[in-house]
Amino acid sequence: MASTDTKPTKHEEKKDEERTLTPTAEIKINIALIERAVAELEPRFTHRVLRSLTALRKRINDKVLRDAIEENYPAESTVKAKLLSWLPPAAEAEMDIDSTAQSASTPPSKPTSDPVPEAEIYIRLLIIHHFHTSKENYARSIQLSNETVDKMLALNRRSMDPIAAKIWFAVERSYELGGELADARPLFLAAQRTAALRHDDDTQASLINRLLRSYLHYNLYDQADKLVSKTTFPISASSPQFARYHYFLGRIKAVQLNYTTAHTNLQAAIRRAPPAKTAPGFYQAVHKLFVVVELLMGDIPDRSIFRHPVLEKALAAYFDIVKAVRTGSLSEFQATLTKHATQFEADKTYTLIVRLRQNVIKTGIRRLSLSYSRISLRDICLKLHLDSEEDAEYIVGKAIRDGVIDGRIIHEKGWMECEGRKNGYGPDVSEVYMRRIAYCMDLHNQSVKAMRYPLDAHRKELAAAEGAREREKELAKEIQEGDLDEDDGLGGF
Repeated sequence: MASTDTKPTKHEEKKDEERTLTPTAEIKINIALIERAVAELEPRFTHRVLRSLTALRKRINDKVLRDAIEENYPAESTVKAKLLSWLPPAAEAEMDIDSTAQSASTPPSKPTSDPVPEAEIYIRLLIIHHFHTSKENYARSIQLSNETVDKMLALNRRSMDPIAAKIWFAVERSYELGGELADARPLFLAAQRTAALRHDDDTQASLINRLLRSYLHYNLYDQADKLVSKTTFPISASSPQFARYHYFLGRIKAVQLNYTTAHTNLQAAIRRAPPAKTAPGFYQAVHKLFVVVELLMGDIPDRSIFRHPVLEKALAAYFDIVKAVRTGSLSEFQATLTKHATQFEADKTYTLIVRLRQNVIKTGIRRLSLSYSRISLRDICLKLHLDSEEDAEYIVGKAIRDGVIDGRIIHEKGWMECEGRKNGYGPDVSEVYMRRIAYCMDLHNQSVKAMRYPLDAHRKELAAAEGAREREKELAKEIQEGDLDEDDGLGGF
């Protein structure tokens, strides 16, 4: 009888190894990948290391960082001593446990020389992120960030550029947690100019986003708009950087009343953003602004957005606003705005939501125009909770002029007459259709640009074609010389 036991595949074995990998061992493997990237001039190994940074920084502590430094640097290294000076000394009990564990297992081989400088910057990056986890270390994280930036600029190595982009994010986070974000802005501006001159796309994209975040943090929208107009965001930037950039552009354009462009940028940010469970904070922030912009454009967001498991709780207040706008009830809108004002101010969407008052009134008037062919201004005033009939007449006249409804006001009789609905054809429909086509074509072009092809794959096809031509020449030569008979190659038939 055949055995029913099946051997695990290589993919499953690799997954088991990744699950059991300790943070110290993972740091050691990452340093080896960084050294390979420097030796082979292949930055994709460095990018592979940085992709695991988000998950790794949640698992590190003082002991993990200390063990990683001990295992990757020789005992007499000055770099090792400098890195260990930022960490608290190991406790005696901890040292006893470590010595017992090392005696029980095979001791790791001690390195004889320092790793490449990129490895040191990578370990400094991990230490900075570890400092961000405790409030007592915020001041030390700023000191370490400044020292790391000075060392990075002094080394001036192009192989360090991918890690430098992450360093600038950590620097911004250190200053932000320390309450000194404005003080880092001159540093970012100088570094951005240098990165632009060196064509360092990764660092340039990171620094542009750092500057935009700094400006928007202090509501400096004019300076942010000037920065966008004076700089060009690198096309080769990563998708997360593009997602942040489009989100910042969406915020700027929304404040400037350019809702169509803001909606396009926010859609691009959602499309390029990491998965919702990987970056839930960013996913929620983008959708909060996206919902408000859609309301300002006169559209109602899809209900499935509010049922998303990551967004359901975060968008509860915005769902109440959507219901008030959809029903066109001004009293319900004011009550919801007052109830959730604290959250809207924290999300920096309060000023945009206040603008929705006119949209609520327009929605109410549109609903009334579809329900009634004739309605008095007094009834409009009562249904929309307006102050007087004069206000109702002014608002209805503005809605007719803006094209929100089709109708006319008969002032002598004090009512509004509404015309029938428009058909589904015309220049507006054509414009929407062309906009959708342009979006699909842009998505196709970006997908083609993002494709990766194996190196030298065409050379194999050229070699095969060259061999086929040689065989044809030999065959033709044999036929001319008479070595190949007519019946050859017929298989005996």
